[in-house]
Amino acid sequence: MDIILKYFPDLTDTQKEQFAALYDLYTDWNSKINVISRKDITNLYEHHVLHSLGIAKVIQFKPGTSVMDLGTGGGFPSIPLAILFPDTKFHLVDSIGKKVRVATEIANAIGLKNVTTRHCRAEEEKQLFDFVVSRAVMPLTDLLKIIRKNISSEQHNALPNGLICLKGGELDREVMPVKHQTIVTDLKDFFSEEFFETKKVVYVTINK
Repeated sequence: MDIILKYFPDLTDTQKEQFAALYDLYTDWNSKINVISRKDITNLYEHHVLHSLGIAKVIQFKPGTSVMDLGTGGGFPSIPLAILFPDTKFHLVDSIGKKVRVATEIANAIGLKNVTTRHCRAEEEKQLFDFVVSRAVMPLTDLLKIIRKNISSEQHNALPNGLICLKGGELDREVMPVKHQTIVTDLKDFFSEEFFETKKVVYVTINK
């Protein structure tokens, strides 16, 4: 939990309590339904919560913004982001029902009112959102094909609507075919821990 306060010192008491509750909740759920590698659960705050919050170093969502989290797994990156941005609506989608259940139960347990969940394939979700966020679920070009239909043409934020992905490693080849405006941000510029050396946030504008 200290690592979250190190980079996000201005949290409210409610936000601190919500972040603090995540460890026991994820440890408990993970023993029943595996959403995080068992050996990685001790790194929950660094490898999962702070990593998710890397998106907040690229954009500060304005109140009323709507975000879809595609392939959310157990709720990353959206549950940490929903704590940080209580006035932004997050819709968490995954094709694996038991993972959606974990995300739903954890969001309810910490009192998140800005989270909805749906068990479906991404192709089935037809709602419109300002942004789609995702954590390394598939190559960018495949992801863009699926989520283009979900991006609203109405703009609310400093960045134009689009896709924001958390990815790692060498991305030049993956980004090259994406003709749209793409910005790759190194998380090592914000977070000093070794884990973030190769971690990046990829933002792609989607023009309607």
